[in-house]
Amino acid sequence: MSHPVKVGFIGTGGIANSHLRQLTTMENASITALCDIVEERANAAVEQYGGTAYTDYRKMLDEAELDAVYFCLPPFAHSDAEIIAAERGLHLFVQKPVVLELETGIKIAEAIQKAGVISCVGYQSRYSNVATAARNFLSDKTIGMVACHRWGGIAGGPDHWWRVMEKSGGMLHEQATHQLDMLRYTAGDIVEVYKIDAMKINVNQENHTIPDAEVVTLQFESGAVGYITTSSALIHGGGSSRTDFIIEGHFILQLSRGEVQIIPEGAATIEVPDTPALSIDEAFIQAIQTGNQSIIRSSYSDGLKSAAVTIAANQSSLEHRPIRVPVC
Repeated sequence: MSHPVKVGFIGTGGIANSHLRQLTTMENASITALCDIVEERANAAVEQYGGTAYTDYRKMLDEAELDAVYFCLPPFAHSDAEIIAAERGLHLFVQKPVVLELETGIKIAEAIQKAGVISCVGYQSRYSNVATAARNFLSDKTIGMVACHRWGGIAGGPDHWWRVMEKSGGMLHEQATHQLDMLRYTAGDIVEVYKIDAMKINVNQENHTIPDAEVVTLQFESGAVGYITTSSALIHGGGSSRTDFIIEGHFILQLSRGEVQIIPEGAATIEVPDTPALSIDEAFIQAIQTGNQSIIRSSYSDGLKSAAVTIAANQSSLEHRPIRVPVC
């Protein structure tokens, strides 16, 4: 493809602006059409980034001349739009988590595979040099245990969808999916989960139905074990995130705040590349222009595997038993 990739967006709030800002700096991308159910938001995005505003995604897909579409939607809003776009030969960038219900994700994955289009899921952490270093370092090491947490506050105001379990899937599914996905990227697939949760701290928060504490045990395909914990109770600050890998040689590889280190110091050496890394948007656009899906570090089918883990974890909490992660 010699011309700039013509890009449309379905959803122009929140995270969409991060991608739009990046795309405006890229000569090989052209922002062509922006769709949002809130007309004022669509118009504001067009005023800032260019393109044509729409409030109906079907109308946008019918009228706009596009090569690719970004889907920047809440988990509950993913539906047949991705399927329609794929069937029309458009390449798909889908924000994480890709779905709230696995059945919907499987249908979308099948449509993408049948159409043969490029797909990318918004796990931008995979594209960092630190992620590359950690993955390469761990690739030939035996991992015994993985310990991970993401603790923070509540996203959005009282009317925000994030606070509602039936819309977001909770913090594990919607935010800590980044940490969970990084576990899969560096330590391999997860085959079984067992989750317990509670809401003891955020009881007075308006329109709040998600757990404010989640603890999930993880069984990896390799035989390693692990856990991930989340909390949204720290509404006054003090949040943190960290992952520790206990590995052969009796030491720890630790990921924290975009850095990687070996503990104790001197137990091993890990090399972090110092060359500029492609951003996730650069990788997506470049993959479309070259037809090379391998540039993408999380395709839709791979992103669906991360969603499947957290969907299974939520099921585990409801049924009070370990759940095997569905193969998808």
